[in-house]
Amino acid sequence: MWIDTHCHLDASEFDADRDAVASAARASGVARIVIPAVARENFAAVRMLAHRTPGAVYALGIHPLYTPQARDEDLDALRVEIEASLADPRFVGIGEIGLDYFVPGLDGARQQHFYDAQLRLAREFDLPAICHVRKSQDPVLKGLRRHGVRHGIAHAFNGSFQQARAFIEQGMHLGFGGNVTFERALQIRRLATQLPLDAIVMETDAPDISPSWLYRARNTPDQVPRIGAVLAGLRGLTPEELALGTTANAAAALPRLALSSA
Repeated sequence: MWIDTHCHLDASEFDADRDAVASAARASGVARIVIPAVARENFAAVRMLAHRTPGAVYALGIHPLYTPQARDEDLDALRVEIEASLADPRFVGIGEIGLDYFVPGLDGARQQHFYDAQLRLAREFDLPAICHVRKSQDPVLKGLRRHGVRHGIAHAFNGSFQQARAFIEQGMHLGFGGNVTFERALQIRRLATQLPLDAIVMETDAPDISPSWLYRARNTPDQVPRIGAVLAGLRGLTPEELALGTTANAAAALPRLALSSA
């Protein structure tokens, strides 16, 4: 069994065949799919999609790329949604939140405001955080430390080994996906072999971050086993060993996964 810990199944790229995409994932051995929200406008959508998709669960949060349109009232709405979701076995955490220092033109202070506010919610409700860390590993980690958030996933991790160790020491797991399949992605592939297995979770970020064989094409959650086979090969493991380990890691990163049945 595999778990895709980060898949935007609600994205418009899946409007034409969403149910077929989810079915293909299950047929390939992906038993669980985590669907993170990105803005107040899709809180309801990810919840409804998780409930009608076998094996799917959801997280609620405001993505850093959506902070230009976000308002403080959205944080109030997020709190209400979290409180209403605590009894929902398909709700697993706060996400996708974080910081992005790669996309030009984003207001860093505004990103930080929304990131800090959501970390406070994660701490208050004792929920894991699914964090966006693009070109922002150090300030994201600083926020986790400052607010005492000690569970979750650093999504699409691409930092140094020292940064990886610091996230792990904070109790975070590191997400690996399609990037690891590119031979030129030397740093990511090196990390994937050097880090302890119990720190790694699998993800796709579908429809984005496609593996090498789908370069410039839409990514889908059914690619997890094939991506996993590449990662297993790099580590000298069988795909079955990697699936077993990363599935256990996902459950440790997102403890509420245990509340919902596949």
